[in-house]
Amino acid sequence: MVRLEDLLRSEMAKGVAIGVGAAVLVPVLVSAVAPLVKPVARSTAKAGLRAYERLRETVDEVGEVMEDLVAETQAELRAERIAKEQAAEAAFADTDEIGVSAEDEAGEGAVRH
Repeated sequence: MVRLEDLLRSEMAKGVAIGVGAAVLVPVLVSAVAPLVKPVARSTAKAGLRAYERLRETVDEVGEVMEDLVAETQAELRAERIAKEQAAEAAFADTDEIGVSAEDEAGEGAVRH
């Protein structure tokens, strides 16, 4: 038969005793410490919310800067493209005028001979 002394020395008995003790002491400790912890928790939550708001503002500002940068870059690319197109049109117009005048001169010379 199991003796009480052996039962109290077993690991299972120690575990049960610790569990019961914790179940009784934790609520007592929480209620005793709550008035001290509540202000700390509240100030920590406030600090977290302030940090979140600042981070959000910073992210918004960075987003606006990036949007401006992208818009400026797109405008520059458009301006470069238009300048290239105008240069190509001008070069084509110059080539076309040179070709026409050369043909006119060759045609006039052929008629004269």
